[in-house]
Amino acid sequence: MAGNTFGHTFRLTSFGESHGKAIGGIIDGCPSNVELNFKKIQHELNRRRPGQSTITTQRDEADEVEFLSGIFEGKTLGTPIAFLIKNKDQQSGDYDSLKDVFRPSHADYTYEEKYGIRDHRGGGRSSARETAARVVAGAIAKQILAKQKIEVKAYVTQIETARMRDASAEYTIDQIESSPVRCPDELVSGIMIKRIEEIRELGDSLGGEIRCIISGVPAGLGEPVFDKLHADLAKAIMGINAVKGFEIGSGFNAIDALGSEHNDAILPDGKTKTNHAGGIVGGISNGEKIWFNAAFKPVATISQKQQTIDKHNNPVTLEAKGRHDPCVVPRAVPIVEAMAALVILDHLLRQKTNRL
Repeated sequence: MAGNTFGHTFRLTSFGESHGKAIGGIIDGCPSNVELNFKKIQHELNRRRPGQSTITTQRDEADEVEFLSGIFEGKTLGTPIAFLIKNKDQQSGDYDSLKDVFRPSHADYTYEEKYGIRDHRGGGRSSARETAARVVAGAIAKQILAKQKIEVKAYVTQIETARMRDASAEYTIDQIESSPVRCPDELVSGIMIKRIEEIRELGDSLGGEIRCIISGVPAGLGEPVFDKLHADLAKAIMGINAVKGFEIGSGFNAIDALGSEHNDAILPDGKTKTNHAGGIVGGISNGEKIWFNAAFKPVATISQKQQTIDKHNNPVTLEAKGRHDPCVVPRAVPIVEAMAALVILDHLLRQKTNRL
């Protein structure tokens, strides 16, 4: 599969480069006769698209998805769904100076070593532009999951040192989307926006954290050994550009707890008194809400001078040009939701083969 296909039963293969003619994907294993809401699919793309606010990259892509196959009269056929998103606002000239230069903390050097050739324009295949294909597939997965009363929702909990006062509270999608940084804590959201604007002026970048909550997942999803549900979620989220950390439930905080404190007591109705496990026990969902956090590093492309080398190992002082996000975290929220939805739907369909 060469690392371009994700999923077991519900599978996405993505294609395309940042400054190529288009990006897109093929979804295989989608159930038939599912009526799709195309406006909702486009809405998910709009949440990820560049140029959506003053704190994101000003690359102006409409990100309009065009479906080529697998759908008839608004319903899925059960056959492969092919789709396309054309690239229209490439400014490849911004990258001419990078043709033989390796940008620090980018995939330039590793791609060169792996393939012996790379598309230097905007990072080529390694660009986060590719994630638009994941959002399309995730939007379809979310619609199928919604019919099973499963909801996937994510929001920004931290940017640099600005952190939500209560990240575990219940928040509505409207509260999340009302903030340009997708942080439902209005006070902290304002602090985050101000800091991003400051960093943009300095030509630097910021990282942050996203929390994802999946509600309505039935008990029993996930495989007992190698395809544990939380392991597949970790793979999905760690495969997103700039993600450097994943923790489910109490995560690293579990280190400081005693077993008597951390265990989730089971109540007579099968629910648990607490949810330190994050809704997954033994690699299998237990019917509680699944929740996890994803840590994003600061964007690698900054406009400050940096020391690096070219392909001939000559020292180079790099001052990057082009249009880049000072902080990718707000735009990554729909990507996190998409990848989580793909995992849950894939395991939901796999579970159908386990018990008749």
